Amino acid sequence: MDEKIKQLADLVTQGGRLVVFTGAGMSTESGIPDYRSPGGIWSRHKPVLFEEFLESPEAREAYWRFYLEWYPGFTKAYPNPGHKALGRLWDAGLLTGVITQNVDSLHQAGGVPDRAVVQLHGNVFETTCLDCGHFSEPTADVLKRFRKGHKDPTCPSCGGRLKPATISFGQDLRLRDLELARHLCCEAQPLVVVGSSLAVNPAAELPRYTLGLDHDLVIINQTLTHLDPKAKLLFRRPAGEALAALADAILDHK
Repeated sequence: MDEKIKQLADLVTQGGRLVVFTGAGMSTESGIPDYRSPGGIWSRHKPVLFEEFLESPEAREAYWRFYLEWYPGFTKAYPNPGHKALGRLWDAGLLTGVITQNVDSLHQAGGVPDRAVVQLHGNVFETTCLDCGHFSEPTADVLKRFRKGHKDPTCPSCGGRLKPATISFGQDLRLRDLELARHLCCEAQPLVVVGSSLAVNPAAELPRYTLGLDHDLVIINQTLTHLDPKAKLLFRRPAGEALAALADAILDHK
C-alpha cells in the first residue's frame, strides 16, 4: 500500500469525522471540463455578472446562450471512482459530509445522500424565479423554451426573471449553505480538499476554520494552492485515483 495513502487512512479512522471539500478537479474525470482553463467555455463566452443579469434582458439572453452550450455536458457526466469512493465511505459510516464548489450533483449520483452534500455554488439542473422566489422548473425545460425563441425566459407564475440555481459572478452564496459549510469545516477531522485550487472566495477560505481548531488538513490537487504549506498531507495525483485508493485502504482492511 502507498505509504501516504496509509497515513491518510489512519487520519480518517482515528479522527472519525471525515469531511471532503471538492472543486472542479473532482469532476474533470467525469467528463466535465475545467471551464477556467485555456480553451474552456469562458474563452468563448464572457461571464455575465449577476448585476448585469438582473438589469439587462440582453445580458440574460447571453447567459442563456452560454447555458445552451454548457448544460449538455452535465447531462452526459457520470460519477467517477472518486465519487463512488465517497459513497462507499458514507455507507461505512466514515464520512460526515461533503462541501462542493461543483454544480453537477455527481456526489449524490456517487452515493452520498443529498442531505450530506453542501453545494456552495448551486445546482445546474434547477431553475428558479428571482422575483417571486416560489417557482422552480428543470433547467432543461427552460432551455427548450429558449431554443424556441424565448430569449429572456420568464416565470409562468409572476412574469419574473428566471435563473438557473447556480451562483454567478457577483452573486452572494446562500447564507444557509455557507453556515453549513463552516460548521462542517469546524467539525472536520480531517478535512480533505480534493481538486480545488482554493482560488475562489469565500469558499477558498473555509479550510481555515479547520486549521484554526488545529484539526488536520489534507490536500489532493494536481496544482499548487495557497494552503499547501499548512497541509498535514499533500498529494499530486488525480482525485478519483486517490480517493479510490483511500476507500480501498480503509474498507479492505476493516
